[in-house]
Amino acid sequence: MASLLNPSLTLPHNKVKCEIAGSTAVTITLPSVNFQPFVRTARNRCHLVINASKSSTEADILAKDSVSVEGVDESTDFGVVSMHHVGILCENLERSLNFYQNILGLKINEARPHDKLPYRGAWLWVGSEMIHLMELPNPDPLTGRPEHGGRDRHTCIAIRDVSKLKAILDKAGIAYTLSRSGRPAIFTRDPDANALEFTQV
Repeated sequence: MASLLNPSLTLPHNKVKCEIAGSTAVTITLPSVNFQPFVRTARNRCHLVINASKSSTEADILAKDSVSVEGVDESTDFGVVSMHHVGILCENLERSLNFYQNILGLKINEARPHDKLPYRGAWLWVGSEMIHLMELPNPDPLTGRPEHGGRDRHTCIAIRDVSKLKAILDKAGIAYTLSRSGRPAIFTRDPDANALEFTQV
């Protein structure tokens, strides 16, 4: 199944030029493997846009919304960069991988270690971030959870087309609810009742 998430962008060279609010230009060295851009459109967040032509060897990343750095206390600012991964507990790794790979189309990050931890698990790409599936006992109850995942602890994943995901979930017989606010978002649960939100960007 084709992934609904932002696809990898393979750059011939691993450097990009980044302008923040039109005032600062820096060069960023990216991993030599696939760079997976992630677009954020929420208010007061960066909206990253990748512009790359076939003949270009670099991508321009523009911050569309203003990013304020005023009032940052250098003595306490430890340099938050982004979300790295979300840990999700599962009872059976194979069952969870079937859901995340075969239903949602996520790909395993083969570079992450699978044998250095005292439990089974897998790392899955979500844009440029990851989900870490961990086969461990779940301390949370599986029953009595809210029907609507938006009223429970949940992981939100940005996608391009909610209607396509809805059709995929319908075909697989997986229950879901739509956003109560009317925005293009869908909520479902994985085989271990972990709530997932997919919001269209």
